Amino acid sequence: MATRGKGDVKPTINDVARLSGVSKKTVSRVINRSPLLNHATREKVEAVIAELGYVPNPQARALALRHNFVLGMIYDNPNAQMVLNFQEGVLDAIRETEFALVIHPVDRHKTGLFDDIRKFIEQQRLYGVMILPPLSEDDAFVSLFDELGCRYVRMGSAELDDPAHLVQSNDRQAVREAIEFLIEQGHRRIGLIEGPEGFRSALERREGWREALQAHGLPHGPELTARGNYTFETGLSAGAQLLDQAAPPSAIFASNDVMAAGVVHAARERGLEVPGDVSIVGFDDTAIAATIWPPLTTVRWPIRSMGRSAARKLIHPDLAAKEQSQFPTEFVPRASTAAPKA
Repeated sequence: MATRGKGDVKPTINDVARLSGVSKKTVSRVINRSPLLNHATREKVEAVIAELGYVPNPQARALALRHNFVLGMIYDNPNAQMVLNFQEGVLDAIRETEFALVIHPVDRHKTGLFDDIRKFIEQQRLYGVMILPPLSEDDAFVSLFDELGCRYVRMGSAELDDPAHLVQSNDRQAVREAIEFLIEQGHRRIGLIEGPEGFRSALERREGWREALQAHGLPHGPELTARGNYTFETGLSAGAQLLDQAAPPSAIFASNDVMAAGVVHAARERGLEVPGDVSIVGFDDTAIAATIWPPLTTVRWPIRSMGRSAARKLIHPDLAAKEQSQFPTEFVPRASTAAPKA
């Protein structure tokens, strides 16, 4: 195959397609690591790309296709570690492709939220957008994305959409299993620190706690619950609220690890041992769970894997429905739980 001289015009995707005997769409799939291609086709196209010295030009292709090779991530969530883990999953998926990621934090309580998101999508000419809870739980955003012709994937703690547009965890079941573990250890009074009001994740985790206790005929009234906001400070104050009761719980489930860390500190401020005086369970299995002392019993939430799958659904729309949508959680017992004192 003859290669181009230094003074020649730069090779284009049309050149690669012609010399490979494939379509431009196939060349694009090779560039973006699509799993749709067989090994022989991929090798043939990659050989032509290498010999021509072809370098993809996202700007030129964006002009032709009327969108950029950019994925957007929209969120309003106080759980910073969750947002970061999801972002890392997206970066895993787009590494060695021509796609980039743009992060767009918003305030869901602000007037003009929909106009803000519309402007973001139109200005960036996004290839697709990923939307995190609790924004993802509002179906009105789906209508906006459809109106703008923008691909989208929603993240949720329950079934919010069809598999092509969803990455979902099973929070209710996971929390139910965590509470069952505490019950098996002998705990009969188990407190709950809820997540923010209006979050589906908070609802699903509360219901998992309630269903497990109800099934065993154990108390699950409001006196055993306190509200948090997925932050350390609210975990600290909510933990204090439960531990200062005349009959405090012998175990506390916090709806994320950061709040659980706050409960650990609240216990220590009161001279209580963890898990000797109170067992504590979190949710997420973020870095804090393994580094706090004692290491935190928690539920591993596969956030990074969910971010990776969400990006793949956008990059490879032909495979969106086949890409993993449901992500099971895993209970991780560590040293912050034990049988209650007799």
